[in-house]
Amino acid sequence: MSFLKAENLSFTYPDGTCALHSANFDIDEGDFVTVFGKTGSGKTTLLRQFKPQILPNGTQGGTLTMSGRALASLTEREALGAVGFVFQNPEEQIVTDKVWRELAFAPESAGLPQGEIRRRISEIAGYFGMEEWFDKKTDELSGGQKQLLNLASVMVMNPAVLVLDEPTAFLDPIAAADFIAVLKKLNRETALTVILAEHRLEELIPVSDKLLVTEDGSVKYFGETRDVCRRCGAEYTAFLPAAARLFHALGETGDCPLSIKEGRSFIRKYKNNIPPEAEQKALKAAPALEWKDVRFRYGEKTPDVLRGVSLTVNEGELFCLLGGNGSGKSTALKAAAGLLLPYEGSVKVFGKPLKKYKNGSLYRSCLTYLPQNVQTVFAHDTVREELEEVGADLTELPLDWSKLLDRHPYDLSGGEQQLTALAKALAAKPKLLLLDEPTKGLDALAKKTLGDILLHLKQNGVTIVCVTHDAEFAAAYADRCALFFRGEAVGDDTPRAFFSENRFYTTAANRMARGHFDGVITVEQAAEVCRKNGRGDA
Repeated sequence: MSFLKAENLSFTYPDGTCALHSANFDIDEGDFVTVFGKTGSGKTTLLRQFKPQILPNGTQGGTLTMSGRALASLTEREALGAVGFVFQNPEEQIVTDKVWRELAFAPESAGLPQGEIRRRISEIAGYFGMEEWFDKKTDELSGGQKQLLNLASVMVMNPAVLVLDEPTAFLDPIAAADFIAVLKKLNRETALTVILAEHRLEELIPVSDKLLVTEDGSVKYFGETRDVCRRCGAEYTAFLPAAARLFHALGETGDCPLSIKEGRSFIRKYKNNIPPEAEQKALKAAPALEWKDVRFRYGEKTPDVLRGVSLTVNEGELFCLLGGNGSGKSTALKAAAGLLLPYEGSVKVFGKPLKKYKNGSLYRSCLTYLPQNVQTVFAHDTVREELEEVGADLTELPLDWSKLLDRHPYDLSGGEQQLTALAKALAAKPKLLLLDEPTKGLDALAKKTLGDILLHLKQNGVTIVCVTHDAEFAAAYADRCALFFRGEAVGDDTPRAFFSENRFYTTAANRMARGHFDGVITVEQAAEVCRKNGRGDA
């Protein structure tokens, strides 16, 4: 008998939209299953079927069973110990003010004895290494700590299945890697069944037992990881890890490499007599945005978040700011947008200090800021009203708007919300566009669409500053990058120099090619230099 079995599973929303139809799959106990697919393809709807208590309004069809019993028949108490669910945004799942209270919330709600609650909390805090911040306030935690707390708060109930919906979307690369390492450890050491939807697949696919690919509400592919990577069509190659993408780009056959380690072995099969082409430096232009010795703190008695930021973005550049959660990137962007007032230093936009922009002139065909939480820009009940209010040009974003216009913005997928908010931002016709985590929630194809849009804007004279955790996106599209650390911007340079000199804040392609083809930072560059050199064993 299968541990988890879906038979003709479907889900239809009250407006008649069928977001999931005829899904069939079997998951064995202890499987690590990664779910991926295009933005809006039904991933979140599918995951919520495993937790009936958080199902949206609508009608479920077919069956989804665990050990032969329908999950929909579980009582709330039974469901607590059967399926744990971790959401995308760390902020949205925390309900108490202290770490220890958050860990105690679920077992107390279930009415467990105090002695058992204390034992469970002690064990889980020790396992997750939370002793040092056990007594901290939850609003003092970093993004990575908050998401780890959410995971621990779910695991304290000893679920048989752990379901996660894009849990690393808000995390920097290092925090995301740490979080994924914890999931792998749980799966390996406790045989916990893990089902996880993500767009960040570089580290997940190599450790997954099975892959499930969604398309238009259906299960497009399902099976063993290497088999799915081999079978999936060209439209899904962009979702695969860098090693697999390089393998497909070169038309190779046989076993497909998945991990960085396997990718390094694969790339060394090619000769290295011809180096990558030299990077062309952009011509220097006039400054579009300048931070000069900017210092900022959120309260008089709190430490500085910005500690003397000095950085210049030139006109016509696409500039990416990278760094860990809490390093000051978003705060610097808000200061540039005039939303925060530094207590020291200055910010200039097109050579003019912010304080000299009077009566809202900064935001009239000059500067537009799109925050990380794009839901804050929505004020109406339908996407149509949102876009009509600002006179958005829908031809600027190649989305199938006909399916979205009459839906509530909050009912869209994360990627659809991101692109809808961008459409609103572009309606202001800005000369300087500030974006905070614009690739969050976007699949690989939507990221390429976004990148192409930004390149088009840049060609039309728009300067773009982008805060991002997405090293691959920055490597492919940025003119320059800078790393934020403890409230300062350090090491700004071209993407090739920036990522080649970094060991951790770099791309998978660079990790694979380093020492063999130095200076390669994208899969496309790796494929090009491999083709020029040819196989060493040819």
